[in-house]
Amino acid sequence: MIEVEQLRKEFRRVVAVRDVSFTAADGAITGLLGANGAGKTTTLRMIGGVLKPQAGQIRIDDLAPVEHPRAAQSKLGALLDHIGLYPRLTARENLTYFGRLRNILAVARLHERVEEVLSLLGLESMADTPASGFSQGERMKVALGRAIIHSPANLILDEPTNGLDVPTVRSPRSLLKSMRRHGTCIVFSSHVLEEVHTLSDHVVVIAKGSVVAQGTSQALCEKTNSATLEEAFVRLTTCEGAGGC
Repeated sequence: MIEVEQLRKEFRRVVAVRDVSFTAADGAITGLLGANGAGKTTTLRMIGGVLKPQAGQIRIDDLAPVEHPRAAQSKLGALLDHIGLYPRLTARENLTYFGRLRNILAVARLHERVEEVLSLLGLESMADTPASGFSQGERMKVALGRAIIHSPANLILDEPTNGLDVPTVRSPRSLLKSMRRHGTCIVFSSHVLEEVHTLSDHVVVIAKGSVVAQGTSQALCEKTNSATLEEAFVRLTTCEGAGGC
């Protein structure tokens, strides 16, 4: 479980995140929905420990990263960008390296887990290809594999399918649904309404750094008297829908 309470972050006096609060449950997918620049990435980077909040609290399975950083990080997998792969290493070698960084030190267990992740993401055919020759979708899959190599109880993903075509996203989506069934807490950000509607059990709508609404897609539609999540999103995030600027 990931709990976020009253998070705040400023950059040179510009407030990027303002009092953001939500709870992401185990065995569920929580979608952070917002336009570009809404504060989704900054929120996930604070959860992932890349940025330090100026106010508020984060708890990962009842552990506060500020107090227990290593223990909290061990329970978290993160895909905060598609960069970070070593281009000269193959997909298998990248996953093996990050598995060691995540303290999977038993050789047999590490080999087993790497092969399992390659299979889960459909990467067997390019397992021994250097990452420098990967397409965007292939890089994303390996980066996702890097995030889950240690079988984390919690997973955060920033725009995981941004710019990918429909055939490419099918494997990651299937993987996320499988992880949800096995009890993983998953939080992902997106500005793609259909993706949030399809995957999310709980939707957190963020606009201008603040949470303006949260609930199931159906609940958000009912709250705004909207026929679709897109219509609800527009009503929740525009000046008119939010009750004025």
